[in-house]
Amino acid sequence: MRPLVPAALTRRDRPLSCFILLEPRRILLTHDFGGGDEIRFEQQGLAGIVTLTRPKALNAVTHKMVRALSAALTAWETDPAVSAVLVKAEGRAFSAGGDILDIYQAGKAGMPPVDFFADEYRLNVQIARYRKPYVALVDGIVMGGGVGVSFHGSHRVMTENAQFAMPEVGIGFFPDVGGSHILPELGESFGMYLGLTGTRIRYGDALWSGLANYTVKSEYLLGIIERVSETGDVDLALREAFAPAKRETEDADVHAIARHFSKDSLAGILESLRAASATDPFAAKTLDTLMLRSPTSLHVAFRQIAAGLGKSMEDCMRMEFRILNRMLEGKDFYEGIRAAVIDKDAAPKWSPPRLEDVDPADIDRYFQPLGERELVL
Repeated sequence: MRPLVPAALTRRDRPLSCFILLEPRRILLTHDFGGGDEIRFEQQGLAGIVTLTRPKALNAVTHKMVRALSAALTAWETDPAVSAVLVKAEGRAFSAGGDILDIYQAGKAGMPPVDFFADEYRLNVQIARYRKPYVALVDGIVMGGGVGVSFHGSHRVMTENAQFAMPEVGIGFFPDVGGSHILPELGESFGMYLGLTGTRIRYGDALWSGLANYTVKSEYLLGIIERVSETGDVDLALREAFAPAKRETEDADVHAIARHFSKDSLAGILESLRAASATDPFAAKTLDTLMLRSPTSLHVAFRQIAAGLGKSMEDCMRMEFRILNRMLEGKDFYEGIRAAVIDKDAAPKWSPPRLEDVDPADIDRYFQPLGERELVL
């Protein structure tokens, strides 16, 4: 049986609280843009609908998916029959990131997948610059590569089931896929806090911080798709379904984040947290979290997020591609994946092991130009 959806999303003369059963709508076109069984493309009425179809892998983003989505966006951007693109996913995750096992295996074999990241970063820019409404319907976990295919779009929609995180520093990496463009824009130093700690947040915090621009109940998603398919009017559909979610982070913690994570250096953040940790449980817990992260990744991520403020999306992605290349040449990323995914011992041996052992000159190297290997956009 078709799920119940708010009638107001398809019948403007009815209140939002009135529910009806929608009859199945015929899919007019199914497109093959080369994604195989990992991603599906359908054209329904005025909407181009993208569905991530790797639920058993938490919809981890693969190179095939990146190429196919880019091809679909290129085709639909100039297609007068498509007014908007909507992206959704099967299963309990929107997308839990990139396929890090494949990355690990390729890197350990001496063939780090630089081309995958280059295409992924180009897709992130394509989404950010898309000339039609790009609507991410996030109803589950979204991290890493999943953030890249959702939060650069014009309409970022999250449900009560959504959880956002950029936990890359925990596996010896950095918040890429445009993290340097997204995180600096979040209010009250919240982006720096999320990028350095990898903390998960729900839809209320996402709406408050500006990460999401709409929050809706999950049972409204089908109605939103139907409404956009019929009218092509994304804002109308989302206004009808919009239900403001309350911020989950307590006032005291919001003020603490603003106080500690607004410092102009990583050392300043750590000193602030240490000074407060004896009397403030939030500061103590946050400090403990940071001490588990890759020291190199923390230094890189702080500089990356700070540098991203005011940069264009293109400049952020060029910077991230420089960092990416150096990360793939290093040790911590592979060690982090080993500890989290391969051996699952949760005991990574970072190199160097302590924050004070990190050479500032080594961090500088992550941001140096790549010469002929620079990212071409």
